[in-house]
Amino acid sequence: MPTPAASHRFPRLAVAVAALALALTGCGGTATPPGSSAPAAAAAPDRVEPLAATPQPALPVTVPSADGAQVTVTSADRVIPLTGSLNEIVHTLGLGGQVVARDITATFEQAARLPVVTRGHDVSAESVLSLRPTLVLTETTTGPAEAVQQIRDAGIPVLVVAPAKGLDDVPKRIDTVAAALGVKDAGAQLNQRTADRIAAVRKNVPAAGGKQPRVAFLYLRGTASVYLLGGSDSGAASLLEAAGAVDTGKESGLGKDFTPITSEALAAAAPDAILVMSKGLESVGGIDGLVKIPGVAQTPAGMDRRVLTVDDGVLLNYGPRTDQVLSSLITQLYGKGA
Repeated sequence: MPTPAASHRFPRLAVAVAALALALTGCGGTATPPGSSAPAAAAAPDRVEPLAATPQPALPVTVPSADGAQVTVTSADRVIPLTGSLNEIVHTLGLGGQVVARDITATFEQAARLPVVTRGHDVSAESVLSLRPTLVLTETTTGPAEAVQQIRDAGIPVLVVAPAKGLDDVPKRIDTVAAALGVKDAGAQLNQRTADRIAAVRKNVPAAGGKQPRVAFLYLRGTASVYLLGGSDSGAASLLEAAGAVDTGKESGLGKDFTPITSEALAAAAPDAILVMSKGLESVGGIDGLVKIPGVAQTPAGMDRRVLTVDDGVLLNYGPRTDQVLSSLITQLYGKGA
């Protein structure tokens, strides 16, 4: 069964559920007005935007890993990022040509040609080692731990990157990956571009004065009967707050990342809108299935059928496409004129 801690690692699948569709690269989003059942327009192709110039790695380097190890990298010729988020960063830095494999969550267009080295969401050490990588990038959510250790025991440099929880993690993750690849200057350039774009998007948040929209983040996997309400550690609070909204799970004092949905918790949260990953929404049968989850139909969001969606693979990535995620949320919350 998928775990909520790994929610950001699931593959994306666009769902046509409403009228305010956004043509944003790599980030689909829709919001349904009350009673609407009109299908949304198709999302734009899922692509990343590499830096204009291909950087030349300056190696060897020794960098700290999130698991406490010091990792020495002597070559970036054959890189395997084991999450979609890390793969996105490597490609956006301009080194996509040196990536030799992907996990199943790296489904953006430039990665489609790469062989998959996971079975489900579990890493296959044998598949990784067969590709003779010179660097493997993982996160603390990558597993199983035995497979990661097997790769490291084979003498392959394995860098563990701390998971992202908010906007402040965007530059940290880019810097970490860029340093390991020996392209710090490219990392600084990408960070500046990303920061500028996020700042530009934040200017579109309507001025405070009216009531802030209240949004509940729900993690759904209907095929596994998993229905969870995001708390302060879900990863969504930072995005919602940047979009001028209130994360109701955080406001309610839910200190964990996720907790099982109850009618009482949803009633107390009283969200004006519900945020879900697009594949999660599909797994419960769209909005019609969502409002059948106990408690949802009784919330203002459920009564208005007001649902915000962002593709699974980008919502919690906190990487180079964060501005697109934020722009999608702002447009869905306030309308296309935002």
